[in-house]
Amino acid sequence: MFVYLSKKIAIPHQLALQVVSWNSAQGWIACGGESGLLKVLKLESSDGQKAAAGQSNLSMNQTLEGHQGTIMVITWNENFRKLTTSDQNGLIIVWMLHRGIWFEEMINNRNRSVVRDMKWSADCQKICIIYEDGAVIVGTVDGQRLWGKEVKTQLAFVEWSPDGKNILFCTLNGEVHVYDNEGIYSHKVPIYCLDSGTEGTVAIAGIDWFAGPSGPDNQTPALCLGFENGRVQIMRSDADDKPVLLDTQLRCTGLKWDPNGSVVAIAGVQAGAAASDREVGVVQFYAPSGQHLRSLRVPGQNLRSISWEGSGLRLALAVDSHIFFANIRPDYLWGFFSRTLVYAVLRKERNEHVVVFWDTHSDEKYTKYIKHVTHIRSSEEYCVLVTKADDSSGQHIVIVCNDIGSPVDSKYMQLDPAHVAMTNSHVIATSEDVVYIWNYRSSVSRQAQGDLASAAGMGIKQRRAEMMFHIDESFAPGTGTHDKEGFVPPSSTTQDPIACICATEQCLLIARESGVVQRYALPHLALEARFTIRCRPQVIAANCESTRMSVIDINGVLLLFDIEVKTSTFGDNRSPSGEDGPGKQLDFERKDVWNMRWASDNPDLFAIMEKTRMYIVRGLQPEEPVLSNAYICAFKDLQIQSVLIDEVIQNPENPRKEVLLDFETKSLRDTRDILTKVSNLKDAFNYVDANPHPRLWRLLAEAALEQLEFSVAEKAFVRFEDYQGIQLVKRLRLLDDRVKQKAEVAAYFQRFDEAESLYREIDRKDLAIDLRVRLGDWFRVIQLAHGANEDLLHQAWSAIGDYYADRCKWHNAANYYAKAGNNAALVDTYYFLEDYDALERLISGLPEGSPLLTEVGNKFASVGLCEQAVQAFLRHGDVKTAVDTCVLLNQWELAVNLAQQHNFQQIEGLLAKYAQHLLDKNKKIEAVQLYRKASRHTEAAKLLNQMAKEMPGGAQRHPDRIKKLYLLAALEVEKFKNKTLDAQMTGATQGTMTTAQTLQSLVTQDQMASSDRALESPWRGCEAFHIYLLSQRQLYEGQFEQAMKTSLRLSEYEDILDTQTIYSLIALTTYYNKFFMQCSKAFIKLEASADVSDEMRTKFADLALSIFTRNVPRDPSSQMLPCPKCHQRIHDWCISCTSCNHRLAFCVASGRSIFPEDRGGVPLPPGASGGETIKCRCCRHRMYGTEVRKLRNCPLCHSRLDISAMH
Repeated sequence: MFVYLSKKIAIPHQLALQVVSWNSAQGWIACGGESGLLKVLKLESSDGQKAAAGQSNLSMNQTLEGHQGTIMVITWNENFRKLTTSDQNGLIIVWMLHRGIWFEEMINNRNRSVVRDMKWSADCQKICIIYEDGAVIVGTVDGQRLWGKEVKTQLAFVEWSPDGKNILFCTLNGEVHVYDNEGIYSHKVPIYCLDSGTEGTVAIAGIDWFAGPSGPDNQTPALCLGFENGRVQIMRSDADDKPVLLDTQLRCTGLKWDPNGSVVAIAGVQAGAAASDREVGVVQFYAPSGQHLRSLRVPGQNLRSISWEGSGLRLALAVDSHIFFANIRPDYLWGFFSRTLVYAVLRKERNEHVVVFWDTHSDEKYTKYIKHVTHIRSSEEYCVLVTKADDSSGQHIVIVCNDIGSPVDSKYMQLDPAHVAMTNSHVIATSEDVVYIWNYRSSVSRQAQGDLASAAGMGIKQRRAEMMFHIDESFAPGTGTHDKEGFVPPSSTTQDPIACICATEQCLLIARESGVVQRYALPHLALEARFTIRCRPQVIAANCESTRMSVIDINGVLLLFDIEVKTSTFGDNRSPSGEDGPGKQLDFERKDVWNMRWASDNPDLFAIMEKTRMYIVRGLQPEEPVLSNAYICAFKDLQIQSVLIDEVIQNPENPRKEVLLDFETKSLRDTRDILTKVSNLKDAFNYVDANPHPRLWRLLAEAALEQLEFSVAEKAFVRFEDYQGIQLVKRLRLLDDRVKQKAEVAAYFQRFDEAESLYREIDRKDLAIDLRVRLGDWFRVIQLAHGANEDLLHQAWSAIGDYYADRCKWHNAANYYAKAGNNAALVDTYYFLEDYDALERLISGLPEGSPLLTEVGNKFASVGLCEQAVQAFLRHGDVKTAVDTCVLLNQWELAVNLAQQHNFQQIEGLLAKYAQHLLDKNKKIEAVQLYRKASRHTEAAKLLNQMAKEMPGGAQRHPDRIKKLYLLAALEVEKFKNKTLDAQMTGATQGTMTTAQTLQSLVTQDQMASSDRALESPWRGCEAFHIYLLSQRQLYEGQFEQAMKTSLRLSEYEDILDTQTIYSLIALTTYYNKFFMQCSKAFIKLEASADVSDEMRTKFADLALSIFTRNVPRDPSSQMLPCPKCHQRIHDWCISCTSCNHRLAFCVASGRSIFPEDRGGVPLPPGASGGETIKCRCCRHRMYGTEVRKLRNCPLCHSRLDISAMH
């Protein structure tokens, strides 16, 4: 940080000031001194650069009358806008503001003792007043007294804890006692900063406890306690046993924390070097960690009081009969690169930094939250953030980021960085004695290129990308680097630590506290020179050619040095006055400098901030200053970019563009004036020739073009080294019309509307259109070319379509592509719109064989639209791709049809291979689906029948699944038959099939069916398991007669169901229905079957014996019905006629045999099995109408029933 005195206010009659207090919320300044002097001042605060520069005048200057003695204490109540003052006579006055004037509100007078201190609590609700005799009074803001106490010691200072729970009393003998907010003694604060044996003998000079947020960990020291002998301790709490100890070497008179709690200012008087030297006032600035930041020498004899402004950027000092104002220029965490301002602000409530990347052109902001950010530096394209690792390892992380805050690369380093510098290729960080260099550009380039071979070939350089060395090591030229892995930290610290560093593309400069500067060549890190400067540097910088170095020392004095290495011999130049080597001091010195920057394109130009003025220096001659308080971001093209970073930090989330300020050099301003005021460009040419710079030559060339002075313009472009400008001048000279020349110049300056109007004035609409075409302003082209040739309109419409397509406005793009007839772009547009109907319509609009048809087909295939893809491929004439697409999308039926239509033989082999592949992987269901999609119904039926027969557990475990498989197989056979008959009928209708061909087809079909029993009787397996399941259900429902009639029919399906399953069910149902003759036949079958094991036959025999010893094997009487064929009467439970062996059909709903009505018209007896039936259209099985009334689907095949089919 830097501090400088900026303003002085004199007190009338030279009355000595005793105290000053600055209201941090409203900005009032109260000062008090001898003879009852009490004033309230206020500096005017107006927006703009003048206020930012600290050039404020007084907007209020009121003298408050009421005190007679010397003012001793002044304190503000900021929340309630009250001022409390007291004098040496013990008079206390509370002042209030009314219509801009301060009036007395309350008066309290205790004549027995003097008021030594008064403090408001952090919430401004309570005030504690202490008297020198030990009296303590605590009251409220409205004047009520809460409690009073007499402390048995003389008091000097009082302070509230931030939470308001404790009050600290400082005694005159240097002790600090802690009481709670009710006045009860708690403990004594330990004093560590005093020498042993001096406790109680050194008076306290001041106490201040920062009341702001200290973060979640509460580890930042906030309680500062100073003694008159200059010893100070900074504590984390009133019981901290490890405080930060300081020795300021001052006779301390007071101390104050800044409003952020990041800096403590300690005021005092310092004795001169000799005994005869007078004392001088000094303000020392320290960080909470104890790091010394800056010293400020103050003119005058008695520095008695200090107070901070609310922003923490100014400090008021009461010195003799004056108020001095010191401006504070903090070391913010910020950087500027690639039009982006990056800055970090600590959020104490979150204990982390908010890092904002602000694009100053687009006003876009990218916010990151990072813990423990310690440094920010920038180059032209990247910035580097240095953070402390969030663990106990002590490591720091170096993160290189781009302009949107995305990390590009990062490294860990084992040192505590005190100084950081960055170039376009290197990041340099140093502690007090160790230097770390990282060549980040090599890794960034490899990441951008992604070249693995290059990365492998750069293995050696990769190992040398990180280097470390100790500052005291000496190296021969061309050597002197150590790999990071091989570096051994020194055992002891150096006696001459590093004070500051800077780096350019050519060299690294390291300045040490003794004034020794070491120059290393980059990237090889050869030690080129070592020289000494006669000051203690704090900031150094080098120009763009690394020939000059600027130094700002700890007193704010700017010096310049020549650092150009003129000889190759090392060590010849060690004297700062040497003429032949680096280190010669130049004749230039400025005081109170707090910021400077060299121009990035001119080695003789640099800008400095001196107090509240900005100076631009050319060579060694400064130009006229301008008022500014901004930090310099960049200096290029004779223009300075700066930012009011103070305002940015106060509102980091929403910075205003008004904080960005641009300044021009005098030569640039003068050139502009000459070009605007002088008509003869020769004078301007001579001026620029005397002050050459590419920016000035460009201005001259542009002005010459405006005046059509082509000779001057050509010379300026030559000096500017602008080849395109030279070619422009040549082209302009070839034009025969002055208006055309003006139009071309206007177009060159991007004043396109003006150029167009000039062309239209001379009736050259074609040139205006050509201009717009070159610009790509196709909207304007359409307006100008309305009614012109169609080719230009089509080109414009297509370009506008591209414009909308680039912005993903596909509907607009499709409209313009359609106007332009740009089918290739329409294909992509419809595809992105997912408008597949329009894409399908486009197929017929494309000519046959067009390559676009292949692209359309591929797009349809990518979304699974097979038919449209096939249509596109066929129109292109690519049958093979169409078939392959069908196969890829699993549309085998369409693939087979296409193969048959176009005599494509490979499909059969591909189908067979794929099916066998699925079967080898035991994916039989997938194979069935494949056959079905390919219309290979017979193969699907065979495979389904095979799966049904191989079902684990058979009828005992999954009869329902087996029935479904048989049903699917039967349906496939039916599809095959229907397909064959449909083909025959179609051929017969079209007259293309002869009688012989028809007979041949039928014979072939019969041969195929007879070769496989499953194909010959496709419904047999389904019938068997349907009857089996139906009988089981009827049995469990207690319908024993129906269960028996159904189960008896299973005897016809011994080829599908095993003997034990069939006859066990028949025996069970007949037993429950008491048809013991049928039950006996079933047991006989079970005992005689070879398919039944011996063990089971024995069990069946024993069971039969137990049944038939009690029951005679005889059936009860039952209903007799006529056979439909021979009309002999048979039992209604018979499944076939006993006379003619006619097999009776059965009802698939009930399992009963179907008997027609009596031939003589006599109705069947009640309950007899007769009546109307329904035939299923799918499986062609019948069922009684009485059973169908409660059904909607066929019980066998589950297809929808048609009630109109009753007959």
